[in-house]
Amino acid sequence: MKLPNAHEEFQRYYQRVRIAAAGASLLFLVLFARFFWLQVIEYDRYHALAENNRIALVPAPPARGAIYDRTGAVLASNFSAHTLEITPSKTLGLDATLDQLSEIIQIEPADRKRFKRLLAESKNFESIPIRNRLSEEEEARFAVNRFRFPGVEVRARLFRQYPFGDSFAHVIGYIGRINDKDLEALRESGQTANYRGTDHIGKLGIEKSYEPWLHGQTGIERVEVDATGKAVRLLSRTPPQSGRDIHLHLDSKLQQVAETAFGELRGALVALDPRDGGVIALVSKPGFDPNLFVDGIDPDSWRALNESPDHPLVNRALRGAYPPGSTIKPFMALGALDLGLRKPSDSIDDPGFYSLPGSRHRYRDWKQGGHGQVDLEKSIVISCDTYYYQLSHQMGIQRMHDFLAQFGFGQKTGVDLDGELAGVLPDPAWKQKRFKQPWWPGETIIAGIGQGYNLTTPMQLALATMALANDGLVYKPRLLRAWSDPATGVWQRVAPEVLTRLRFNPEHLRIIKQAMVAVTQPGGTAASSGAGAPYLMAGKTGTAQVIGIKQNERYDEARIRLRHRDHALFIAYAPAESPKIALAVMVENGGHGGTVAAPIAREVIDYWLLGKWPSGPAALAATPEDAPEAETTDGQSAVSETVE
Repeated sequence: MKLPNAHEEFQRYYQRVRIAAAGASLLFLVLFARFFWLQVIEYDRYHALAENNRIALVPAPPARGAIYDRTGAVLASNFSAHTLEITPSKTLGLDATLDQLSEIIQIEPADRKRFKRLLAESKNFESIPIRNRLSEEEEARFAVNRFRFPGVEVRARLFRQYPFGDSFAHVIGYIGRINDKDLEALRESGQTANYRGTDHIGKLGIEKSYEPWLHGQTGIERVEVDATGKAVRLLSRTPPQSGRDIHLHLDSKLQQVAETAFGELRGALVALDPRDGGVIALVSKPGFDPNLFVDGIDPDSWRALNESPDHPLVNRALRGAYPPGSTIKPFMALGALDLGLRKPSDSIDDPGFYSLPGSRHRYRDWKQGGHGQVDLEKSIVISCDTYYYQLSHQMGIQRMHDFLAQFGFGQKTGVDLDGELAGVLPDPAWKQKRFKQPWWPGETIIAGIGQGYNLTTPMQLALATMALANDGLVYKPRLLRAWSDPATGVWQRVAPEVLTRLRFNPEHLRIIKQAMVAVTQPGGTAASSGAGAPYLMAGKTGTAQVIGIKQNERYDEARIRLRHRDHALFIAYAPAESPKIALAVMVENGGHGGTVAAPIAREVIDYWLLGKWPSGPAALAATPEDAPEAETTDGQSAVSETVE
């Protein structure tokens, strides 16, 4: 047996030790290299990641700017309240959480419905309110049980409120929760970061038009958090910048006067200050309560508003397009003088109808038997249709279109609210494009009394009335009157903007304005509304047809369903010698302008000039001179009959 060689054994052992040492050294070298990579080369990156685990960047939403009327009355403001909110991704079971929460805090079925709807519209990691405006007792009950509800917390929120309810709904609008469409618009405008932590955005009216001003600038808070994500301390803060407070030209009391004067009637009123174009009243009846939309309107309330035959969600002042009826006659008369088609002394013999040369088709006047001899001033005072049948035929549709377009008919006024319609001021090119049909002479006749294809909005009528009141000077209609700088608190006035300066013969304007004053005096179609006024009011009544009647038949309101009756219109300004208000009133299915629309205007003007508060809805005063124009069922003529 060979004995082990000690030297060889030592060498083998030493070799193994060297290999092990080399392996260990290599491992330590790799480990060192990794440490060097992580702690030196990648230090900034991993330090930032560690800081992100320790520090949370929390957006600080700004307080939304308030909205005031011209006197300082609050039209939209904020109030603070506590909200119970759930982050679905952090809960152990959403339905179970809701059931357990309802045991300690009252959660109505409507709350659950709203929550489910908001959940469908939101991201899973977003906090969604389940109950708004918690009481102190409810807050205390939840605080005791908070450990049972991961992902549920109480937050302090600012809520929007509209103290006047439906009175200013269409003009002030409302805010609502940000949806996918809003997010897309924010991304396109590069404003996404400024809306971090913000749940609501302006949806309608001033709230939407001036959203960038009202929203403000979002701030950032750096908060140290523990392993559970709970805030430990505030490290630094970039404060948010509150939105701008804005003052409007609107007068809340004047608006309430107009609302009261309308009563239960449907329609719209626009009142402008002709001295600067300020919109001092904008009424659309019926309205809706904008407070319903702030927390998310419930399905039943939405269905009631959306399916109502009265269409309360439609802003009739800007989106209601109606035939202007006889309110167009002062503008037609001015066109007759300006184009040299009539002299003030020229008169016609009105037999109660008009026929085109070579035709047996009769276009009836509202007064059976006619008005006898009628000159230009009298044609406005008594609203003689026959005069304007002849005038429109002589003027022709193209000249009529071009002249009326100067007053803003057929185009948007540019008021600082979204959704305005342009209406329709027809001419042959428009009809060819719209219907692929030629223009017929009979369509010119009915266009001359504001019927046929003519469609205008109450805002357009008010703007055109301002043009007459100001002798051709037209200011751009504007709601914004002033705004505050959130940094300094200094108020900045918005300067009036001249839209156009129409040039007419001063004598021609004087004749038209004199005739409009006579409309509100004895013998005029709005005499009852002008009676007893301590100021001179200039105006013009109008009646716009809704449905046609058969030839050889007269309009009989008693035999027509309410919603098929004529619309009542009235335009006016006062005082006539130095106007401080110009307005347009439209009452849907109201009948005659002199009996329904004019009394509303009188109530509004009385308050604006005299401070007189109405006692109730404007009284109806019969004025037989202002009768409705009719329309044949074939749509060819607004006021006609055929002689065999």
